[in-house]
Amino acid sequence: MEEPFKKAYLQLTKALLVLPHKYIDRYWVGLAVSIWPFIFAQGQDNQASINTIAELTSAIEQVMRETQTPAVGVALINADGTDWVAGLGQADIENDVAADEQTMFRIGSVSKMFVSLAILKLQEQGLVSLKDTVKNIVPEVSFENPYADTSPILVEHLLEHTTGWNDLHIAEFALNAEGMTLKAGLEYHPNSRVSRWVPGTRMAYCNSGPAVAAYIVEKVTGQGYESYIQENFFSPLGMANATFYNSETYQQLGAKLYADGQPQEYWHIIMRPSGAINASPKEMANFVRLFTHRGRVDTLQLMNQASLVRMETPSSTDAAQAGLAYGHGLSNQSSVFGSFVYRRHLGGVANGLCDFSYLPEHQVGYAFMTTSGSLEALERITELIRSFQTKDLPQPDRQIRKSSTNAADIEGYYIPINPRFDLFYLVDRLVGVAWIESEDQTFFKQGLMSEREDFVATDEQIFVSPETGKVSMVLVDDPLAGEVLHIAEQVFKRTSPLVVYGLWILVVLWILLTISSLVLGIVWGIRYWTGHISGGANTQIRGWVLLPGLLMAGLIVLVAFGMSDFFQAFGTLGFISISLFVITISFALASVWAVVYAIKNYRKPINRAVYWYSISLTSLHFFMTCYFLWHGIIGVTTWT
Repeated sequence: MEEPFKKAYLQLTKALLVLPHKYIDRYWVGLAVSIWPFIFAQGQDNQASINTIAELTSAIEQVMRETQTPAVGVALINADGTDWVAGLGQADIENDVAADEQTMFRIGSVSKMFVSLAILKLQEQGLVSLKDTVKNIVPEVSFENPYADTSPILVEHLLEHTTGWNDLHIAEFALNAEGMTLKAGLEYHPNSRVSRWVPGTRMAYCNSGPAVAAYIVEKVTGQGYESYIQENFFSPLGMANATFYNSETYQQLGAKLYADGQPQEYWHIIMRPSGAINASPKEMANFVRLFTHRGRVDTLQLMNQASLVRMETPSSTDAAQAGLAYGHGLSNQSSVFGSFVYRRHLGGVANGLCDFSYLPEHQVGYAFMTTSGSLEALERITELIRSFQTKDLPQPDRQIRKSSTNAADIEGYYIPINPRFDLFYLVDRLVGVAWIESEDQTFFKQGLMSEREDFVATDEQIFVSPETGKVSMVLVDDPLAGEVLHIAEQVFKRTSPLVVYGLWILVVLWILLTISSLVLGIVWGIRYWTGHISGGANTQIRGWVLLPGLLMAGLIVLVAFGMSDFFQAFGTLGFISISLFVITISFALASVWAVVYAIKNYRKPINRAVYWYSISLTSLHFFMTCYFLWHGIIGVTTWT
C-alpha cells in the first residue's frame, strides 16, 4: 500500500470507529480482545530503520507522546544475550515518579499463560491430563453443555477457548471482586457458561475457561491457585514481587493507569487467574526467557519442551486436526509479522495493555506494558519492536506447492458464526461479513473491517498463507453448521449475497427513515399546532410511526451516557440498566402496535403519502424488532 493510501486507510478506520472508540478501549481491549489491534495493521507510516536500543527507545518515547501514554515497561530478549529491560515515562504523574525496570505493571490476560503452564506441569507429573473431562474433576463447578453425552468439555477446551461458552457477562465484569475466592467468583454468575455449539469445534475467546482450569489446579493440588503459581513459577523465575493482588509492594512500585489524564482505581477482576497479575519489566524478561529458552531457567528445566510445543499448537478443533497452524493453542496465539509467525498473548485491563510475544525458533521475544488504553500505542510499539528484532533474522523457508487438483469451490459471501459475546453478535453479523474470490488456486478474502488476505490452495480443503507458508485456512464440516471455513480464530459460514445485501439494505433504510421520522416529527408537530394537520387517525398514525424512533434515539443517548463507566452503568442494577430493559421492550411493543394500527386504519382518511411512508417505516421497525429479539436484545438484562 502506497504511503498516501496508508494514511488514508488509517484515518478512515479511525473515523469509522470514532463513536465506539472509548467503548472498544475500555471493554474489548481492556478485557483482552486480541483481534482489534490488527484493525490498524499496516495502517501506520513506514518506520525509519532502527538499528540500536537508543533509537528504539527514542521511537517508543515518541509514540508515548503522540498517544498520551504516560508509561511503558519493556523487556526485550535477544538470542545473543543483548537484552534490554527498562521503564519509560512517568509511573506516577502527580508525584513525578519515573518508571524503571522495577516498576510494576498490570499484564491483564497474559496471566492466562500461567494457567496453561500450571496444567501442563501437572500433566507432566501425571496428576491431570488435557484430555480429562472437566465435569469428572470438578462436578461442583456449574456450566451447561447440551452436547455432553457425546462431546464433553475437556481440560484442553478450557485453555484453547473451545468450550463454546459466551465470554463473561457484563455483570461479571462490573463486580469489584476484592477479597473474593476463585470458587466464589465462579459461583457468582455461572449463566454465561453455556456451550452454544459442540465443544471443540469452534474457538471463541472466554475469560471463564482458564479460571475453571485454575480451579482444577486447586482441586488437584489441594493448594490455592495463587500460592501454587508463586511456588512453582514466580519463585523459580525470580519474579519475587509479581502478584495477583493490589499488594503493598504493588501499591509502592505499581504504575498508575490513566484515562484522559486522570488516574484510575484498581480493578479486581472476578476471574483473577485470567487477568490479575502485576509484574515488572525485569520480571517479565525472566518470563519471556522461559519460552525462548524452551522451558529452562538457568540450569533448571522448569518445563519440558514438549509441553511448550503443545502450548503453542492449536489442537482441539477439527480445523486444527486438519492442519490449521494459525489460531489459539493453550493461552497462546499465532501472530503474523511479515513472513514471521510470533507466538503471543495480548493482555489488558481498563487503560492498561500488554503484549507478550516471542519467536521460539530464533530464541527472541519481548513483553511490553502500557498505562493507557491506546490501541494505536499498542500497535505502533509492537511494530517498532518486531521490526527491530527481526531485521537481521534469516527469512523463514516458505516454499509453497499449489494443489495439483482443483480446490473446493469456496467463492462467495460468508458470515462469522463464533461470536465472543452473544450480546453484540447482531453487530458482528453485519460488520463481520467477508467475501472470497479466487484466481488460479489463489484465494482472496476481503472483509468490511479488514484488509485483504491471500491464500494458496495446497489441497482441496487446505490453504496456506503466501507470506509464511503455513496453513491459515481450512474447510471442514461443523456438526451444527455444516461446511465452514476456519481462518485463524474465526469461523465463517457461507451465505447468499441476497441475505448479505438484503440485511444491509434493510438496516440502512431503517436508520435513514428513522432519522427522517425524527425530523418530520418536528415538522408534523408545528403543522399540528398551527392547524394544518387534522386530528384522529391522520395524527395518530404519525405518532405511532414516530414513537419507535424516539425510543431508539433515547436508547442511543442512554448508551452514550453510560459509556463513561460502562461496567457499572450496565452491569449493576440501576437507572441505566433498567432503562435499557424498559426501552427495548417498549420499542418492540410500539413497533408491533404501529404495524397493527396502520393495517387496521388503511381505509381511514389519511394522507396517502404519509400512510405509505408510515407503513414502510413501521414495517422496518417490526423487522428490526424481530432482528433484536433473535439476538436477545429485547428485554435484555445486563445485571445479576
